[in-house]
Amino acid sequence: MNPYAQDASSIIEEEIKKKLFRNAMKSNWQEVINIYKQHPQSHKAQTTRSGDTAIHIAISDGQESIVEELVSIVSKTTPSALAIENELGNTPLHFAAYLGNIEMCSCIATSDLKLIGVRNKENETPFFISVQHGRKHVFLRLHSFCKNGEGYEYGRRNDGETILHSAISGEYFDIAFQIIHLYDKLLNAVNMHGLSPLHLLASKPSAFRSGNHIRGFHKLIYHCIFVDELELEYNHTLSEGLNYEENAGYPENYQTCVGFIFLLRNIIWVLMGHSSQQQDSKNPKGQRHVNKQGSIVSEDNVVGKNQELVGSSKNTMNQQTDPEGQQSSDPDASSRPKAQGHQLFPENYFTCFHGLKSLSKAMLVILGLGSMQIVKLREKKEKHIWSVQIMEKLLDHAASYEYEDNGRTPQHLPPRIKETTPYALVDDERKTDVEMEKRETPILIAARNGITEIVAKILELFPVAIHDMNNERKNVVLLAVENRQPHVYEFLMKRKIMKETIFRKMDKDGNSALHLAAMLGENKPWLIPGAALQMQWEIKWYEFVKNSMPMHFFIRYNQKGQTPREIFSESHQKLLKEGGEWLTSTSESCSVVAALIATVAFATSATVPGGVKSDIGTPTLENQPAFSIFAIASLIALCFSVTAVVMFLAILTSRYQERDFGKDLPRKLLVGLTSLFVSIASMLVSFCAGHFFVLKKKLQYAAFPVYAVTCLPVTFFAVAQFPLYFDLVRATFRKVPQRSYK
Repeated sequence: MNPYAQDASSIIEEEIKKKLFRNAMKSNWQEVINIYKQHPQSHKAQTTRSGDTAIHIAISDGQESIVEELVSIVSKTTPSALAIENELGNTPLHFAAYLGNIEMCSCIATSDLKLIGVRNKENETPFFISVQHGRKHVFLRLHSFCKNGEGYEYGRRNDGETILHSAISGEYFDIAFQIIHLYDKLLNAVNMHGLSPLHLLASKPSAFRSGNHIRGFHKLIYHCIFVDELELEYNHTLSEGLNYEENAGYPENYQTCVGFIFLLRNIIWVLMGHSSQQQDSKNPKGQRHVNKQGSIVSEDNVVGKNQELVGSSKNTMNQQTDPEGQQSSDPDASSRPKAQGHQLFPENYFTCFHGLKSLSKAMLVILGLGSMQIVKLREKKEKHIWSVQIMEKLLDHAASYEYEDNGRTPQHLPPRIKETTPYALVDDERKTDVEMEKRETPILIAARNGITEIVAKILELFPVAIHDMNNERKNVVLLAVENRQPHVYEFLMKRKIMKETIFRKMDKDGNSALHLAAMLGENKPWLIPGAALQMQWEIKWYEFVKNSMPMHFFIRYNQKGQTPREIFSESHQKLLKEGGEWLTSTSESCSVVAALIATVAFATSATVPGGVKSDIGTPTLENQPAFSIFAIASLIALCFSVTAVVMFLAILTSRYQERDFGKDLPRKLLVGLTSLFVSIASMLVSFCAGHFFVLKKKLQYAAFPVYAVTCLPVTFFAVAQFPLYFDLVRATFRKVPQRSYK
């Protein structure tokens, strides 16, 4: 071959690359299309330093129509160009799956179905990436292209991580629900660390209601939000624009209005003597479906002969699935109103139920609460409801795997999964068995993380699981106590039959539950500020565990000859010192303010506004209402400010011993802060009442705004201390400490 011709060809290719890059960067996509048509050698040109082609860039830029045209050009001449990988091993289909664009994914995948199974340098396929990044509709579309079990192969990385692992790790429970019904063989699949999807779910306390603390008004809103359980969905195989949320003809903030429109339409039907079921009977071709926004979509709009049911909720009322995931014959199941998995009303109350949902949404908007806080609370509640669904599905299939053989041998796995389990990746089988022996079972992980829902459900289905222990011989009770999980411990205490068995168990070092309650880990799990209050709750937790059982129930000494009290004193020395320092600094600051208020209050109470009558010595303004308010408020301010000073001085002179942090010191601090707040308020009232006589009558009413502004600085101080005050009240009067996951 002529070297000069070869050099000329290389120069031309470089010029084409530069031209492609410049036009792609300027979003001059029509010119890019012309280059692709005129120069077939440009189809494989990697224009960026990271090795991206023009199709990669167009996908990243969201140019859906351009991508379709470029793919059409490439598939006719050089279809292999669609498999070009960048430096990370990502093909254009990887990009499209990551961005979640259904149309781009369909366009590329239909050109070459093998692209769905191409792996990047992380051994991830586009099919896997769609789940990893929560692209549910892309996952369903790519699933429709998989044949003969290809989804099992494409949905697993070389490290054994499956799409179900990935969906649960990312807390994409709506995707996990679909995966469970499409790929039921993945339910008990384990990764190279021996973790099944149930193990991962048990390590997600934030996904369950028991792992979240919702307070105040947010708690009220949380209970007023309706969340439907996950239900059947249709596959995007041949139909276009089926996704209501993505293709609605109006913005999302109009959904409440649309809900009202459908509500009014249903009311009219009821007034005309028609029920919702009669209306459905006039639509024999398709049954109405109500999405989670409250809008109604007819099945007449769902086209495509390859529509496939890809999920079901076994716990949804009147709706059952067989082991193959097929829907039972209940034609009205999808139209019945549900919330949190329960059928709240009879079928003829269909309109009332959805009307209530629409009204609740409207009220939240009218009250100014239809903001991001409502959205976040709704997402949180969806996560809580859906995680329980996933848990129940996983446990329904865990009987023969998790608690008969504890998952330590792969013989019960289906043949396809057994080939790809991590057991086949490890050469030393004995090493694998040892690692699997060390792995905790899901109930132990759930107890460690305080997920009461999982613990309760496992014990309901597999009572024998109560005897599970980890490699340190710690059972569910010991782990709950060690990790400060009051809800789990209280739940286990209700099962009285177990008190003589699992509550007496000891770990490999001879520590009982009381020994572990006395130990302080590196993390401080209690949801309370200040080292002193942390110490108070540590004492409360120790006393709670101790008093939960009869006297002399727990063993006195562990294998090191230590008693629980000795362990408590040794492990809490640092926290005891920090608590003393925190109390000292807090008391010093507050005592200065209290002494200042006492000084002012004494001077004020000794000074009588308007003077006294010289003949009888009584106040001149004694019959004025403002004078009575002044006299009473100044006396209250003096009394409570002195009380606050005394309480804070009592704290400063305390010995700061362990038992003092249990009740004595917190109560003194609570009384001191309460007295300080009352004295501040009384001082302000007495000042305003006394100053009221200084102004002339024509300025009296103008003085009230001035008094309000004068009170603001001191009020801000009090408000700033309210969180500490409320936490102190809760810690003082609450019997069992409250666990924090933050």
